[in-house]
Amino acid sequence: MKVIVTDEVSREGLALLEQDPRIKLDVRLGLPKEELLSVIGGYDVIITRSGTTVDKALLDAGTRLKLVARAGVGIDNVDVDYASSRGVIVVNAPFGNTNSAAEHAMALLMTWCRNITIANASLKSGEWKRAPFTGVELKGKTAGVVGLGKVGGRVATRLKAFECDVLACDPYIAVKRAHDLGVKLVSHEEIYKNCDIITFHTPLTEETKGMVGAREIGMMKSGVILINAARGGIIDEQALLDGLNSGKVAGAAVDVWSEEPPKTDLLRALIGHERVVVTPHLGANTVEAQVNVAVDVSREIINYLDELPLENAVNIPRFDLALMDQMRPFLGLMSTLSEFGIQLVDDNPEKVTFSYAGNISHYDCTPITVCGLAALLNRRVEQDVNMVNAALIAEQMGLVVEEHKSTQTEAFSNAITLVIEGGGKKRLITGALFEGVPRIVRLRDYAMEFAPTEHMLLLNYADRPGMIGRIGTIMGKHDINIASMSLGRREKKGEAMVLLSLDSAVPAEVMEEIRVATDATFIRALHMPGVCASRCGGCGV
Repeated sequence: MKVIVTDEVSREGLALLEQDPRIKLDVRLGLPKEELLSVIGGYDVIITRSGTTVDKALLDAGTRLKLVARAGVGIDNVDVDYASSRGVIVVNAPFGNTNSAAEHAMALLMTWCRNITIANASLKSGEWKRAPFTGVELKGKTAGVVGLGKVGGRVATRLKAFECDVLACDPYIAVKRAHDLGVKLVSHEEIYKNCDIITFHTPLTEETKGMVGAREIGMMKSGVILINAARGGIIDEQALLDGLNSGKVAGAAVDVWSEEPPKTDLLRALIGHERVVVTPHLGANTVEAQVNVAVDVSREIINYLDELPLENAVNIPRFDLALMDQMRPFLGLMSTLSEFGIQLVDDNPEKVTFSYAGNISHYDCTPITVCGLAALLNRRVEQDVNMVNAALIAEQMGLVVEEHKSTQTEAFSNAITLVIEGGGKKRLITGALFEGVPRIVRLRDYAMEFAPTEHMLLLNYADRPGMIGRIGTIMGKHDINIASMSLGRREKKGEAMVLLSLDSAVPAEVMEEIRVATDATFIRALHMPGVCASRCGGCGV
């Protein structure tokens, strides 16, 4: 695997990749856009920070790209939607700089409150002035935290330590988390109307872009202090400058900008304002954070190589991390069912139904469904299908995908059933886990039990004496060893279904000999080279 690093990333954090003999790492910083476009086609992975824009042009040129790794939290420099359409996984490092970003927000706030920057400049110039630099305390102030995620939660905890009353706003956070942090969860308007200090910790999205404008600032208390160490563009910068000039906003501390580096007259005026403390996007710039985010994306790349779950993929449906160990075996089961089932279908599938029965139905099964869809489509389309683009490709094919759940199951604590319909035919396969190992327990309306192997032969014929002996004789004649056999039937001397696990593949002429000898109504050789007993074979979750 070839990996290119295009932005400054900690070499200490990249050591994991440099030590892996499967990986060739090229560090090529500051490449002009045209040069990057000319070389990206030779790489499987690109590692970036903020300095490289991973847009449509780069993704089109990166014909081998499997993974875009953003060594940081934000992904606003990556066209995630287009990457998804190309089947390219996008990962980031959302937790590596969490502490660094929280501490920087507090540093900005304290710097503003105690006039550190101007007092420092005054003393260094030879002055000894104290009165002009009288500050304000945090104790007793009401602080509002907009965005109570990993960073916002840490900032809230630190504000509590300074004896602030803390209000928080986050529509995606449970009341329990706010309660655990000792803060009160309120609406945006309550934050704006009641807080002396407001600090922002949200990603930049269509929803949050310009979320604080003239209207919101007009609702705030006179003398409010605003902190933005999250993403440039969350606060409308013209509205902020107007608020500062009018005195409505007492001051601001800003680390991030809508344009970086800032060039417009507006941003120059804001940066130069006497009541604004500024830094050039330093929230993640600590030695520890730089190592952490590099380590995090390096681990994700190695996980991808090892076909292990990717914890920080932003465009793959995934389980809550607390459930990952519990749910991972079901990904393997679903992948196995899909690879097995699609080989029983001659026509292109028109509808696929994924059904979950038992305790598993209480959880979000979307990652399992998408894993199965990817495994199924990989056997049907030429392009590479994974959990990033499986749903999109299914939609483009006109494939109907349904998911059903039931808490009731007959014989197993959990069972997954796959039904594939196409060409007027329907194939049903049910699987379950036996001590974590995938096993198929039903084919169509036959109760059977077997663990899929690399080479198998499935056939139906009229049940009558001597059939198994005929099959064994033909196999022996052609030196094909039968490892195990599973037999299903509904009644004596009715139709029988036989599944043979073999040590080697069955040539077409041998299959025809068996078909004639047994008068088989259906016969199919199955090949599953990626049979995996413990993890999802390449789903990349």
